[in-house]
Order: sequence, then C-alpha cells, then structure tokens
Amino acid sequence: MSETGKPRIGVIIGSTRDARFADKPADWFLGLAGKRDDMTFEKLDLRDFDLPFFNEMASNLWMPSQDPKAVRWQETLAGFDGFVVVTPEYNHSIPAVLKNALDQAYKEWMRKPMGFVGYGGVGAARAIEHLRGIAVELQMVPLRNAVHIGGGEFMKVHPLGENGPIEAIAQAIEPAADALLDELAWWAKATRAARMADAAGELAP
Repeated sequence: MSETGKPRIGVIIGSTRDARFADKPADWFLGLAGKRDDMTFEKLDLRDFDLPFFNEMASNLWMPSQDPKAVRWQETLAGFDGFVVVTPEYNHSIPAVLKNALDQAYKEWMRKPMGFVGYGGVGAARAIEHLRGIAVELQMVPLRNAVHIGGGEFMKVHPLGENGPIEAIAQAIEPAADALLDELAWWAKATRAARMADAAGELAP
C-alpha cells in the first residue's frame, strides 16, 4: 500500500525482447491510469530484474526461495495491492519470461487483483485467457475487463504498420481501459481491506 493510503498497483511489462512493442501501450496505460486519484501506479519492467529460470526446491508458498534475484522480485511484489500485466501473445500463449516471473513468487501474488493489457493480431486474447487461469492458481482475482489492441488498431500503432501514436486509436481502447481501472479499484480496495483484517487477526493476542 502507498504512503497515501491508496492501493498501489504494479504495471508489469511482460516482454523483454530488444524489439518489443510493450513500452508504447504500457506508457499509454500508465499515463491514463495516472489521471486517477484512487490508486497509484508504478512500472515493473522485467528487464530490470534479470530473473533466472525457476530452479528453487519448491514454490515460496512452501519454503523460502534461495536465489537473491528471486527474493528481490518477491520483495518488490509484496509492496503492491494489485497488478496490470502488459503482454504480447507468443504462439497462442504468454512470453516465457512472463511465465517465469509469475512462477518465481506465490505468497506475494495471493489475494490481489490482476488486470491485462494485450496486443497483437487478436489483441492477445488467448494469452490473456491463459493469464487468467494462472492468476486463479496463484489465488489472485483476475479481472473480467481487459484492453485488447488487435487487428486494424494494432497495425495503426505498430512499427511494422503505420507506427502512429497510441492516441490515434484511443477512441477504440480507452473505454475498455476505463472499465478495467474501475474494476481494478474496487477489487484492490476490497482485497487490501481483507488482507489487512487477516493480518490484524494474526497479530491479535
């Protein structure tokens, strides 16, 4: 939770490729989200964490992780009340680096909402469906509303197409982003209150 008492949301960039497109929609989403006064947002770029492939004895739900990079990732996640993942779609699923980042923690994901911004030919719809299933297994709240940048809108803003600004397709995607943010705010507040109540119960004599 942020010092202001507002839910603190991490926006995870789910691709690390040199040629990734993710920065463009991520920056657009962060700009839109930053206009709200009910949550705070911070970028979590997987490039900044250099996570190894998961090689622990077990999930940190069962025993502490040993790799310092994994522990740093877990400690970072622990400070957030919810997440939005910005993801492409690779072969009808999510990038390997994103799946690895999800697997490198467990307790820090639990009982928090997760929303999605996807881009690609079908707006990363299949990747986002996979992410929803993973989020359920991590005991998260996957959000119904999502942003899908696909088809003609995708080619208007991608470098292999017209390479226009995201604002050129804002009319098509902002309603979905606003719905995502409204849903995220509700669940972030609700789950944070429940987690705080659980923590208070554990500390009570």
